[in-house]
Amino acid sequence: MRTWGSMEEFEAFLDAGGIVEVGDDMPHEYRQAVFAFIEMHANSELMGGLTERDWIPRTPGLRHKMSVLAKTQDEIGHGHLLYMVAADMGIKTRTEMLEDLFAGKSRFHNVFHYQAVTWGDQVAIAFLVDAAALASQQAVFKNCSYGPYRRILKRIISEEGFHMRLGEDRMMRIAEGTEAQRKLFQDSLDRWFWPALQLFGPDSKPNDKLLRWHIKSERNEVLRDKWVQKFVPMLHSYGFTIPDPDLRFDETTRKWVLGEIDWEPLKRTLANGGPDSTRRISEARDNYERSGWVREALAQ
Repeated sequence: MRTWGSMEEFEAFLDAGGIVEVGDDMPHEYRQAVFAFIEMHANSELMGGLTERDWIPRTPGLRHKMSVLAKTQDEIGHGHLLYMVAADMGIKTRTEMLEDLFAGKSRFHNVFHYQAVTWGDQVAIAFLVDAAALASQQAVFKNCSYGPYRRILKRIISEEGFHMRLGEDRMMRIAEGTEAQRKLFQDSLDRWFWPALQLFGPDSKPNDKLLRWHIKSERNEVLRDKWVQKFVPMLHSYGFTIPDPDLRFDETTRKWVLGEIDWEPLKRTLANGGPDSTRRISEARDNYERSGWVREALAQ
């Protein structure tokens, strides 16, 4: 077990590329911050799996249905892998984390509060949201100072890459389809462009501890801009319209510039429990309670 005499000594260790392991006597503030970050990631993966699960019986065609089944399994699996890593930090057990999620006491990414109302929404989620999540996870993996989290991210990122490619494949098929199919996706793009963009969060604070402690390697606004520069021209090339009347191309910087981001709809969504997350959590809580006898039997 490694110990550090002061926060300054600990931060110097991190700045030199040091990796913290679960048995190390890490500073309490670092342990709490890393745990909260991993717990939120775990909750988000689980909520993403619940979003996918809704579409298993409604997915058009056997090929797409098999993909949704596999993706649901992946997302739920990612959640439980992350709960395992978080539980090893000794702050909460896996059971306590799940119960806090079901009780509305813990957080998850904003996009999983929204409802997928059509199959086109599922395509937009796989194409835009999974890409945003992948970019965020890659930025963490790049320079993550907490060893157990970094190692589990390697597996998660490889599978999330397939999810993004699945979304890209679906989007391209729709782009080459009928006008009705293209309208279906355009309507979904209008609903999901801003929530996907907001997954990166507001601009990072100057004193962001997760950046200082090498949990994150990129500021939120940097990741957000990279996402915009990739997906705006790609969507335009397939003939779709970005739902931002103030979007423009800056000839000087050769970059796409968005209008002002309106965070108020997201704040209202979070404050009111989300248009669809309450239902998903309620169903998951009911299933968890009904399966309690299994956990009790395994604990015997």
